[in-house]
Amino acid sequence: MQEAVDVTDLVVTRGGKEVLNGLTCSVRQGSVTGLLGPSGSGKTTLMRCLVGVQIVTSGSVRVLGAAAGSAGLRHRVGYVTQSPSVYSDLTVAENARYFAAVLGASGTAADKAIADVGLKEQSAQLVATLSGGQRTRASLACALLGDPELLILDEPTVGLDPVLREELWGMFASLAAGGTTLVVSSHVMDEAGRCDRILLLRDGALIADDSPDALRHAAGTDDLDRMFLSLIQNAEAA
Repeated sequence: MQEAVDVTDLVVTRGGKEVLNGLTCSVRQGSVTGLLGPSGSGKTTLMRCLVGVQIVTSGSVRVLGAAAGSAGLRHRVGYVTQSPSVYSDLTVAENARYFAAVLGASGTAADKAIADVGLKEQSAQLVATLSGGQRTRASLACALLGDPELLILDEPTVGLDPVLREELWGMFASLAAGGTTLVVSSHVMDEAGRCDRILLLRDGALIADDSPDALRHAAGTDDLDRMFLSLIQNAEAA
């Protein structure tokens, strides 16, 4: 299986502090890779590097065979930030159709994206009146337009109830099965078990990179929370 993302010796410095410390990792095509770690570990910074909107001190980031941020990647990479990236004074449908026009997609594609994220009944509703979870799904609908080959999702399930989380992860699995590559950051440990691979960050360094089963085995526990704490503690003791 080919790599959708290749990161080599990546260093990012902000405010005189290294946020990413010589990080090297890769992401396979058609997989769901979970990006985990405590707050401040560098997850969002790494995602910004993959999108190409983060200033890099040194190292390289290649996405789908090109340098991250290259003009040719703009229609091939979808990005959902922690904060909803849609216009609150437009309806769900108006947002989707606007982003569809920007990406050269059709109105039919916009309607399909809305239906895919379960917002068909709210399509005529102003985004400002949606719940937090619905706003996240509206952002996801816009990111799905143009059928991106790589989808980067920064904590997309924060604040969602278990039913909505289950629906979204089902969608992520379906997208990966269809060939889309997903990188999903999360603080929720049970979501790690849904990923094909986990990248675990701590203070800007990669301390684990393996499948959930392999990491459970390495930590000597089936409990994902205990696995996470064990790996963190082992890294701090090293």
